[in-house]
Amino acid sequence: MKKKLVSLLLVGTMVFSLSACGAQPAAPAPEASDAAAEETEEAEKAEESEATEESDEAQAADGGELTDGKFADTRHITVEVYDRGNDGGSDPTNNMYTKYIQEGMLADHNVEVEFVAVPRWTEVDEINNLLAAGEAPDICVTYSYATIQTYANMGGVQDLAQIVEDTKADCPNLWDWLGETNMYWDKSPVDGTLWAIEGKRATANRINTFVRQDWLDALELKAPTTKQEFEDMLIAFRDNADTLLGKDAAKMIPYSVSYDVGWRAGTLIESFIDPEISDYDYYINGFDDRKFTQEGTKEAVKLLNKWYNDGLMWKDFALYGEGDTTEDDMMKAGYVGAFTHNWDYPFRNGEDSINANLQRIVGEDAKFVAIDPFEDSKGTHTKFVDSTAGDRKIFFPTTNDEPLASMLYLDWISAPEHIEYLQLGDEGVTHNKLDDGSYEIIAATGDAIQNSGFNIDMTITCNGLHLTDSNLTDLTTAHSYANIDPSLVQDADKIAKTDTRPAKCVNVGEITSESGVGEALNSKRTEVYDLAVTAAVADFDSVWDSGMADYLSAGGQDVADERAAKWAEVYGDTKSVPEMK
Repeated sequence: MKKKLVSLLLVGTMVFSLSACGAQPAAPAPEASDAAAEETEEAEKAEESEATEESDEAQAADGGELTDGKFADTRHITVEVYDRGNDGGSDPTNNMYTKYIQEGMLADHNVEVEFVAVPRWTEVDEINNLLAAGEAPDICVTYSYATIQTYANMGGVQDLAQIVEDTKADCPNLWDWLGETNMYWDKSPVDGTLWAIEGKRATANRINTFVRQDWLDALELKAPTTKQEFEDMLIAFRDNADTLLGKDAAKMIPYSVSYDVGWRAGTLIESFIDPEISDYDYYINGFDDRKFTQEGTKEAVKLLNKWYNDGLMWKDFALYGEGDTTEDDMMKAGYVGAFTHNWDYPFRNGEDSINANLQRIVGEDAKFVAIDPFEDSKGTHTKFVDSTAGDRKIFFPTTNDEPLASMLYLDWISAPEHIEYLQLGDEGVTHNKLDDGSYEIIAATGDAIQNSGFNIDMTITCNGLHLTDSNLTDLTTAHSYANIDPSLVQDADKIAKTDTRPAKCVNVGEITSESGVGEALNSKRTEVYDLAVTAAVADFDSVWDSGMADYLSAGGQDVADERAAKWAEVYGDTKSVPEMK
C-alpha cells in the first residue's frame, strides 16, 4: 500500500513538472500578451489541480494517507469480541476496556472502533452466519482455521500477504510482538496466500489436574504422582463419602471431566502417547486437537471407561454441554474430589472462583491444588502444549474496506503499554501495587470487570499475562487471582510447565480435505468419546472401534492421507520439521 502511495505521488510530481516545463520554451520567444499569459497560467493550474485530484482519489482508494499516524478523515471499523455470558460480567461491547481502546484509537489514528459481540460457545456457527450474510466485523477472530479456509475458498476472506507487507512500517508494535513466526504462521508455501494472522501465547500453560487438599488431609493421603496412585485416591474418596460429605455423601463425585473428554482428560490421554513421537506421526493424526486419532488414545479412554464403571466419575457428565454451569456449581458446593481442566481453572473469576466458593461454603481449609499424576512410558509427565505461536486466528472478511485502519488497530492493541493496561486496569479498581513492584489483582465491579482471564478478549494478539517488564510478569502471575493464595498459583504454573513438548509449525499448504468438515468431525469425535467412556466394559472395544471407523469414513481418513501426501511434497522422507526462527 505504501509502495503504491509513493508511486502515485511520483506520478503527480511528474505531471506537475511536465506542465511547468511546457511554460518555459527552450529558446527565447516574443513576450506574451497579459491575456495570453493569464490563459497559460490558468491552464497550468488546471492541469496541476487535475493531477492532484487524481492522486488524492487513488490514495483514498488505497486506504488513505497517514500524517503522524493519523487519517485526515475519521475512519470506522468493527471488531469482534466474545460474549461469554458471564453472570454479573460487564457488557463485552461497552466497558472500561472498550472505551480505553476507542478513545486511544480515535486520538492516535482518527479511527472510530465499534465492537460486535459474538457468543463464545457458538462462535464458529455465528461467524459462519455473519460471513455468509456479508455482515462479519472488519476484524474477526476465531480458534477455527478451517472456518477461515472454507470462506477463503469461497472468496469471503481477504488475502493478508500484501497488506501486512505494505503496512509493516506503520505497525511496529504488531511486528515486535508477533514477529515473523506468528505473522506468517499460516502463509501458504504453495501460492503465498495468507488468510490469517496468529495471535501469540504469552505462556504455553494448558491443562492441570486438581484435587481437594482438605480431602487428602482428612484421609491422610499423599498427592498422587502416578495413574495407579490417582486411581487409589479416587477409590478412597468413593469409599469414604460419608466421612468427607456427611449427609451429602450420595452427591460424591470422585473425578470429573465433563462432556468434552478429549480436552478435559487431555493430560491423561497424552500420558499414553509415545513422548518421543515423531513430528510426522503427530502431524498426520493432529487434525483433531483432542488427540482422537493419535496412537495410545484408545488405551487412555479405556482407563476412563474402567473408572466410570467403577463409580469413580460423574455419571451424568455427557448430558451437560458447552456453557452449562452444573459441573462448576458442584465443584463450588464441595461435591467433587478431583478434576482436570485449564491450568488455572479453580482460581478464576475472583469472588466467584471455585476455591473462593469452597472456602465460603465448606471452610477455610477447603481448596483445590494442582497435582501431576499421569506418568508416560518414560516415567515423566509429557504435556503436548501449543507453541507460543498458533493461538487465535485473526482475519479480515472481504467486506472490510478499511484494511489499513484494521492493521493499525492490531498494532495499537499490541503496544506493550496498552496490553498492560488492558490486563491490569486501574490501580485501586482492578489491582494494587505491591512492595516488590508487582501487581495484585483485586475483584472488580461494574464495567471494570474483565470477562476473560487476563482480558484476552480485548488483547486478541496476546493470550496470557504480558507486562512491560518480564520480571514483573512472573511476580504478578502469582497475584493475578483475587482471593487466591499466590502459592497455589505458583505450584499450578510450575506443574503446567513441567515436561512440556511445544508444537511445531507444519506448513504444507492448504489441506483441501479439511475444508468444511471440521465441525462435523468434531461433533462425531465428542460423541465417540462420551459413548466410549460410558459404555459397559464389555462393549468398550466395539463402541470405540465403530465410532472411529465412522469418523474416518466421514472425512478423517481423507485428512490424514492428504496430510501425509503434502508432508512428502514439502519435507520428503524426513520425520522432523526444522524449528521456526
